[in-house]
Amino acid sequence: MTAWSYSSIKTFDQCPKKYYHLKVAKDVRDEGSTATVYGTEVHTAAEEFIRDGTPVPNKFSFMVPALEVLNRIPGKKYCEVKLGVAYDGEQYTATDFFGADVWWRGVADLVIINGPTAFSVDYKTSKNAKYADTKQLDLVAGGIFTKYPEVQKIKSALAFVVSGDVVSKVHTRDLKDSYMATFAPELDRLEVAEKTNVWNPVSGPLCAYCPVTSCAHNRRR
Repeated sequence: MTAWSYSSIKTFDQCPKKYYHLKVAKDVRDEGSTATVYGTEVHTAAEEFIRDGTPVPNKFSFMVPALEVLNRIPGKKYCEVKLGVAYDGEQYTATDFFGADVWWRGVADLVIINGPTAFSVDYKTSKNAKYADTKQLDLVAGGIFTKYPEVQKIKSALAFVVSGDVVSKVHTRDLKDSYMATFAPELDRLEVAEKTNVWNPVSGPLCAYCPVTSCAHNRRR
């Protein structure tokens, strides 16, 4: 099966046809939006502050208090950690992000490791935490446990830097495999789609923003 990520499996779950054009045929590109650009700028500002001590630009000053709290957490800090996991049907093992055997890829915005305990933070720029998806935290936790065998417990958080909301969860090593299997039902459906080459479109509110203009449901045409 093609290597997947949290964002790609969410795209497939949203609309198999969109996934096909973006990830399989690759005949459509998602150029992003103003929100995407904003999110990238926020992530860059946070990374440079934590990693290099670079002052946060004035337009993002609202997130300085949260970043200072993170900076005071003891431990070795890693920004934009690339996680690659291989899976042979029985065992999950660490591999290179772009390795030939990579099964899942993920990026942790910030990982702080202090002995057997780690902190994992994902920055979010949504206006609130109403639609927070902690499955992303589960998946990243599984990847961190796989990459760092010394870590036994992870305090994970989705940090909504605009609203100040924090959605947190604690993960433990004994459940590593279950975290990596978080999207097993969706992956089963993806495997069937790949084998049959059937990618049915799904109509929904996001059709108004979809880059696949050839779809009958697209409302941007």
